[in-house]
Formats: sequence, structure tokens, C-alpha cells
Amino acid sequence: MNQAPAAGSGEVVLALANVESSYGPIKAIRGVSLKVRRGEIVTVLGSNGAGKSTILKTISGIIDPNRGSVSYKGENITALDPARIVRLGLSHVPEGREVFPLLSVRDNLLMGAYTRHDRDAVARDIEAAFGYFPILKERAAQDAGLLSGGQQQMLAISRALMAAPDLILLDEPSLGLSPKLTRDIFEIVVRINRERGTTMLLVEQNANMALNVADHGYVLETGRIVMDDSCAALREKEDIKEFYLGKKDSGVRGERRWKKKKTWR
Repeated sequence: MNQAPAAGSGEVVLALANVESSYGPIKAIRGVSLKVRRGEIVTVLGSNGAGKSTILKTISGIIDPNRGSVSYKGENITALDPARIVRLGLSHVPEGREVFPLLSVRDNLLMGAYTRHDRDAVARDIEAAFGYFPILKERAAQDAGLLSGGQQQMLAISRALMAAPDLILLDEPSLGLSPKLTRDIFEIVVRINRERGTTMLLVEQNANMALNVADHGYVLETGRIVMDDSCAALREKEDIKEFYLGKKDSGVRGERRWKKKKTWR
């Protein structure tokens, strides 16, 4: 197993430069620029509808951007076919999990490895996935559609691992999960990052959890990046405390939260 490099010390493996993507006439993201370095967990925070999922879909080729560029390991992958992007070493865990419900757990994992021809290594990686999520081994022959939401999220992450990626895009892994399952999932995400050296780009509404597991964070508001910093620094920002972590300054007693204006200070 590869030893993870120190977070933030590696080369830039993913870079977005002034990316703009739309759904028909509606602009979802505007001039988004961000970088992810090898070995990091990077998070994009934002409310529902801010454009977080659109960023990931643009990176993985599901949506073609109107302008800007996406580069991965120094190669321009803007609007590249998604299958080609997977073969380059980038896996996407979509929002809502999107497992194959009529296939067994094991067959879902094998679908994740469809680009690979190293059968022995694939078999080892299936066992590694079962090591991270032992419940999947117990359910290996069961149809994925019969799993609980948390188990399906475990399967979706494991399926992404089966492609042996260098970078995983994680879209709202806590969505619909209990606090305990959310903690369990994030603990495994950190283990995968530290033990395998897998770089992660995480979009998440659960800001408290994301800021505690990630190395660097970006804040997205109505399709634009309004702030970025180390997660340790972001946790101390007043606007982050107020609008994302629910921590109100004791000196603003009686002031209505929705009347406050974000200054991104």
C-alpha cells in the first residue's frame, strides 16, 4: 500500500481556470478557479443550489463548460469524454449514490473496475474495499438496491476505488445519512486518503464535518468562489462560523441571522 504524501506539499493534480457551466440559459458556475494538490483532501462548501455538484460534473466530463479550462496532471481534459477521464485515473462518486440496483454488491464493484485488466489486483482491491466496509462483504451477493442508504454510499465509494484512481470526486457523501453513519463514512474517507495516498475533492453541505477532515477549502456562493484558505483558517473566519457552522457571536444578541450580510472576512 502506498504511503500518502504530506498534504499540500505535492504537485497540482487538478486545476480549474475561470470555468463557467450552464444548464440551458441558467449559469450554474461562474469563473470558478481552484487547485487540488496531490495527497490533499480539498472541500468545496456551499448551500444547496450553489453549484457544487456542477463543478464535479464539469470536471468529470458529464457537463461541457461554456468557457474556462480543466486540467488533470497537466493535461487539458476540458469536455473530454467521461470514459476517457476515468481511464486517466479520476473517479466520480455522484450525489445520491447511483449504484446499479439490480446488480449484486460484488458486481457493482466489478463494474467499477471495468477499465482494468489486472485480475489479481482487482481481486485484491475488492478485498481491500471489504476491509474498509465489512458490511459489504456480508452483503456481497445481495442486490445493491436492497442496501440501506448508508450501505449504498459505502458501495459507491468502494466502486470508485475499484478503478484504482489517483483522484476521487465525492459529491455530498453525507446526504440523507444519520450523524453516526456520516462520521463513519468520513473516517473511512480520511483512511483512504492517508493509507492509499488518494487525492480527494469533496463537495459537502455539512461544513463542520468537511472542515474537520479536509486540508484546504473553497466557499461557493451562487456559482462563484468567494473565499478559500486552509480549513484550519476557515474554521476561524467569522462568516464561516456564522453562516456555515451555526456559531453566533455573543455580541450580536437579537440580530436576525437572515438580516446579516456576508462580508467574507
